[in-house]
Amino acid sequence: MSYTNQRVAYGNTLVELGRENPDIVVLDADLCGSTMGKLFEEAYPERHFEMGIAEANMTSVAAGLAQTGKIPFTNSFAVFSGGRAFDQIRQTIAIGRLNVKICGSSSGLSDFGDGATHQCVEDLAIFRAVPNMTVICPADANETVEAVKAIAAYDGPCYLRLNRNDYENVTAEGTPFSIGVPTVLREGTDVAVFACGYMVGLALQAAELLKDELSVRVINVSTVKPLARDRIAELAAGVCGVVTAEEHNVLGGLGSAIAEVLSMSRLPIRFVGIQDEFGCSAHNYTELLAHYGLTKETIMDAVREIAAAAKKG
Repeated sequence: MSYTNQRVAYGNTLVELGRENPDIVVLDADLCGSTMGKLFEEAYPERHFEMGIAEANMTSVAAGLAQTGKIPFTNSFAVFSGGRAFDQIRQTIAIGRLNVKICGSSSGLSDFGDGATHQCVEDLAIFRAVPNMTVICPADANETVEAVKAIAAYDGPCYLRLNRNDYENVTAEGTPFSIGVPTVLREGTDVAVFACGYMVGLALQAAELLKDELSVRVINVSTVKPLARDRIAELAAGVCGVVTAEEHNVLGGLGSAIAEVLSMSRLPIRFVGIQDEFGCSAHNYTELLAHYGLTKETIMDAVREIAAAAKKG
C-alpha cells in the first residue's frame, strides 16, 4: 500500500510488523492520535501503552521492556522525544545498547502552526552525538515503510525522524532499506547534493531545473549515523563541490556529518539548512520553509555558487 504521509506510513507499518512479531510493543506520550500510534493501539491494545505526558517515564519503561526481550517503539513529537527524555536515553538505552526505537514525529518545521516550542531543529545533532545510537531520516513515506522494517530487525537503539505533512514520494515503493547506505537518486558530474528528509525532493527539483546549466548529482542520505564514510567520499569524487540540504540546524546535522567525512579533501561545501535559529509559527508549511530558505531556489543558488567558485579557482 502506498502512502504520502510519513506518520501514516509509520503507524500502518507498525501494525503490519506487530502482526508478524508479538514482541513489538508501542508506547505513546499522550499523542497517539498525532504519532499514529493509535493504529497499533486499535490493532493490539494489549501491546500499546499510553504513558501520558511523561516522555522520561515512557523511555524508562521502554528500556525495561527491552530488557525482557520486547522491541519497544516510543512515540512523541521530536522535540519531546529527545529533549524531555535525554537523560533516560543516554544513561539507560544508549549506554546499555538496549533495543529501543525512538520515533521523533512532527520533526523540523513540519508542525508549522505551533512555533519554536514544538518544532525540533536540533534533534539530528543531539542523537548523532550519542554513542551507540543509529539515526534515520527517511526521504518520504515510501522509504519510511522500509526504514521501520529495517530498524525493527536491527538489534540496538535507533532514532527515527518523521515529518508531519503530506508530500509526494521521491523513492520507489518497496525499495529495500539498508541502514548506513546512501543512495544516488540522480546522476551528475558537476556538483553533488547530499540531502535528507523533505529536502531530498527539493534537491531533485533543483537538479532538474538546472539540467541545462549544470549536471547535479543528488544523494539521499537517509542514515545520518552511522555514515558510510568511504561511500560518501566516493560519491563526492569527481565533482567541483558539494551542497548539503537538511530541514535542521546547519550546526551538528547532516551538513556537519558530511563535512567531517570530507574534511581532508579540498572540496568546497555549502550548507542549506536553518541558520542556527529556532522556528516560528506560520500559516502553512511552505510559508515556513520559504522563510528559512529551505527551498529549491536556495539549493540552486548554492549549486551555482559552488560551480562559479570552481571556475574562478
